[in-house]
Amino acid sequence: MWADNETSEDLLGFKVHADLLINVIKDESVLPITIGVFGDWGSGKSSILQIVKEEFDKNEDKDSLCIYFNGWTFEGYDDAKAALLNSILKELENNKKISEEVKDTIKEKSKKLWKSIDWMRGAGMVMKNVALPAVTAYFTGGLSLVPLAIQKLTEWGDNPEKIIEKLQSEEGKKIYKAFIKEGKEEDKNAINAVAEFRKDFSELLETTNFKRLVVIIDDLDRCSPERIIENLEAIKLFLNVPKTAFIIGADPRIVKYAIEHKYKNNKEIEEDNNRIVIDYLEKLIQLPYSLPRLSESEVETYISMLICKKEIGDAKFKNVLDEFKRYRLTNKYSAFGLSNFEKILEAEEFGKVKDNVITIPSLVPLITNSLYGNPRQIKRFLNTYTIRKRLAEVASLQNFNDAVLAKMMILEYSEPKLFKKLFEWQIIQDGVPKEITDIEALCKEKGIEDILSEIKDTDFKEWSKPKIIKWFQIEPLLSGVDLRDYYWIARDKLENSITATSMIPPVVRALFNELLPDNMTATVTKSLLSTKFQPFSDIEKDAFFNLLSSNLKRNPQQKRLYDIFNTMTEEKIENTVYHYMETLKIISVSDIEPAVATRLADFKSEPEIGTFLNDYFKDGKSRASKAFNLKK
Repeated sequence: MWADNETSEDLLGFKVHADLLINVIKDESVLPITIGVFGDWGSGKSSILQIVKEEFDKNEDKDSLCIYFNGWTFEGYDDAKAALLNSILKELENNKKISEEVKDTIKEKSKKLWKSIDWMRGAGMVMKNVALPAVTAYFTGGLSLVPLAIQKLTEWGDNPEKIIEKLQSEEGKKIYKAFIKEGKEEDKNAINAVAEFRKDFSELLETTNFKRLVVIIDDLDRCSPERIIENLEAIKLFLNVPKTAFIIGADPRIVKYAIEHKYKNNKEIEEDNNRIVIDYLEKLIQLPYSLPRLSESEVETYISMLICKKEIGDAKFKNVLDEFKRYRLTNKYSAFGLSNFEKILEAEEFGKVKDNVITIPSLVPLITNSLYGNPRQIKRFLNTYTIRKRLAEVASLQNFNDAVLAKMMILEYSEPKLFKKLFEWQIIQDGVPKEITDIEALCKEKGIEDILSEIKDTDFKEWSKPKIIKWFQIEPLLSGVDLRDYYWIARDKLENSITATSMIPPVVRALFNELLPDNMTATVTKSLLSTKFQPFSDIEKDAFFNLLSSNLKRNPQQKRLYDIFNTMTEEKIENTVYHYMETLKIISVSDIEPAVATRLADFKSEPEIGTFLNDYFKDGKSRASKAFNLKK
């Protein structure tokens, strides 16, 4: 089994990306700079950032101080900006690269900065305690609250209605005028405070004698939208001083969600939302660096290296890893696999690795295509594959073929609907469906385009996708293979497939949460599905369907979840009908509200789902059935 943790051990050849980032940061002419290391969930961002940190932490690098933070650790803080500044100062005071004499100087110079941070955190808590939204609604001019206001409002309690009532009294009117008068002066003070902080922080860095301070912030995309913006603005407002470099690891789509969230109630800005988001992102992150997806040779290398390490152990694997690093210096494109291991390992060790790797390389193109070159998905796939192999051994399954298992899992992962269709075929044919023989015959010795053209005119048109045709063509062929054992060990996944139990990518969860408000119009729902759901990868789309489905099964009275499914059905989004029907099969008709049933009646004449719905509501006894059948 393989742990799903970030690591500086480079099995992907990603050091080249880390070396590039280090090269940029060591160019003093570009500092200060904020770099965004962008990539999908599970693409390897954290591992690259760990490699960067490890390189800067080496004792021979006397000119660099590197600090690493997980952005998620600030999620529970009352003020993320203050928390980030606080953490950086602590690191500066305690870092092992700094001498005790310099640490004493830093601590002395930090005192003023600590006071600034404490003021920011205190002000942030007070503002939240006096129900800021209600109070700022009263101040129609959008003025900032000055210290006098904060103090007075705190005295008045934490009930917004009482605060507004006080403000409307004679006493309140006098204080309100004082707020306005002092507010103008306080705004200037606030600007001066930021400038003063930057000046003090810059002077503090000078005392360390380092040429550069590198701050790595990882997992920012796991934070709430408010925390993402607070961290980015803290960098820009307070810390973007000479000699600093910030590296932020995130899925850019989540950062864009956060920026949109920031401006969601500003109608003027919403009209030109896309341009605002781009401008804002460019202002905060000067250098975006997007990670490429793994190629087929890189996927083969990664799988081979993972299996090799598991079979021979950490100590012996070090020699393999060192050889891999040397190999990558002269060969960036070829796979590093069995033929390379044979030259390094002893015969017994090589035999262990070969027995476990041999079934994988032929399937690499399909694994790459189905898992989108995503290291985390590959690792999760291998973990499930390993568990099922062990189950087959423990259960003493006869004539069990590991290559067939891997091939079946690729279908399960990438096309859960077809995986279940194959299950239905084999269950009524003693495990050997004739349909497989028919489709493989269609796919034999022909080009992809010819096969697609021919298969569309058969009963197998739902299998007419290039990647599915390749799946049929690749060894081992499944004609005559008894599939019962392979479905037996996958029976716990038949309802939802592997992806249903996978972690939900942050970008998928963000869209789901964005779609949830009950008052969202159909027009806005369609727009979000068009602009945000459709660009998802197949894996992300499946994860969204699984999230929507699981929520509806748990909350069958939640009308908004049906609305999302209904809109996706109307828009004819691929696989919606399948997931919708599979979800409704689990929900009792008696749990469905009549209004939902009336809406579902709009699909009575739709192919596939119409037949299902008419049968689903046929009892005519429940309120939902009566509502469905009442509508003509």
